[in-house]
Amino acid sequence: MSAPSHPPDQRPHLVTAIPGPRSRALREREDAHIAPGIQGYAVMAGIAVDHAAGSAITDVDGNTFVDIIGGIGVNALGHSHPKVVAAMQAQLAKCVVGSLTSDVRTELVERVAAHAPAKKLHRLQLYSGGAEAVESALRLARCHTGKYEMVSFSGGFHGKTHGALSLMGSTFKDKLGPMVPGSHIVPYADCYRCTLKLKPESCGLACLDVARAQLKTATAGAVAAFIVEPLQGTAGNVIPPDAWLRGVADLAKEHGALLIADEMINGFGRTGLFWGHEHSGVEPDIVTIGKAFGGGFPLSGLLTTDAIASAKPWSVPSGSSSSYGGNPLGAAAGAAAVRAIDEEGLVENSRVVGAELLAALQPFVERYPFVGEVRGRGMFLAIELVRDKGTREPLPTSVTRRIFDLCVQKGLLAMTYAPRVRLQPALTLDAATARNAAGLLAEVFDEVAASRLWTQH
Repeated sequence: MSAPSHPPDQRPHLVTAIPGPRSRALREREDAHIAPGIQGYAVMAGIAVDHAAGSAITDVDGNTFVDIIGGIGVNALGHSHPKVVAAMQAQLAKCVVGSLTSDVRTELVERVAAHAPAKKLHRLQLYSGGAEAVESALRLARCHTGKYEMVSFSGGFHGKTHGALSLMGSTFKDKLGPMVPGSHIVPYADCYRCTLKLKPESCGLACLDVARAQLKTATAGAVAAFIVEPLQGTAGNVIPPDAWLRGVADLAKEHGALLIADEMINGFGRTGLFWGHEHSGVEPDIVTIGKAFGGGFPLSGLLTTDAIASAKPWSVPSGSSSSYGGNPLGAAAGAAAVRAIDEEGLVENSRVVGAELLAALQPFVERYPFVGEVRGRGMFLAIELVRDKGTREPLPTSVTRRIFDLCVQKGLLAMTYAPRVRLQPALTLDAATARNAAGLLAEVFDEVAASRLWTQH
């Protein structure tokens, strides 16, 4: 299956050393003023973009790269999707800012409501960034329940603002405390790297038992919500057993808490279904959305029910609003993005082409001594890079960084700079371009195997 919006069979075309002279010059000028801390892959790649279309980026030196990073999930519709470009160009000439009702915002809320999770989460509030939407969801849960504690999961990533940061299940928050009181983190079902050292076929979802026991004594009986990624992105594109999320929903009910599904990465077709939580049949109370939602434009939001959305003070005028949320330009981008997903069958394209890409990558487990697992659902895939398949010791980042550099030198932009490689290509990816990307990865991995780079420190 191939989406019609971009050229098919995209592949690298390299004309200079990487990075080229113009890229290096622009980077030097920018580095003199830009603050440190921008996204790592952009710093490491060293290139400066000139233009992009579909799953290909061309730099200012004329080199073209196959891009399966996709803005870390943002570029779900491919670069410069013509329907989104046309919608934004038209809206720019009409009206850009403000919170007044507009035809494009009306179309946006109606299109999203047509895909409402459980058919009842149709109340949409709009924002411009993922953390902003998550913070609003946390406030809403507190307003609705009258309680204040929050439960999140190991490996979880929900944003870098303080409430979301307090729920982050990683070491990212080190030295950024103190955290918000009442924040609790329990185990996620990361079966490849099980914290309990158990096997999925026999564990009986023991991580849920650990969570239940932990919360019994750690909470003050005032849990407002559980927030969970149905499939975990930043942690390494982790795919838990479907029964696990159902268990989480049951646990939330035991505490009289709401269930917040953070669908920033999973939503709008990324996993081969419109919503990530659909794989398990769970019905959340609040869903946070972003990334694919805006077709590349900064747009996020949350979905909930009539009853929950009416909670005060969240629901009073200006109680849940944002200066940029729902502006006409963002609404035009979002409406065009959801329209493209529907009209071009991109959820199905994600399922079909994602399965083809997964099939092309799965032989890597047998072929390479440093590939421990390949997994995926739709355009949500992962490769585990390990020093030892038995111990599952991950490759050190000093090695994976060199693997990333090899990919860039061959014209492939992929998140190979960490031992848990995340592949999140555009939902518009066609089968030929997917095969090209897999072939480039194979070329790099062949070099890694031949040079025994994977054994180095």
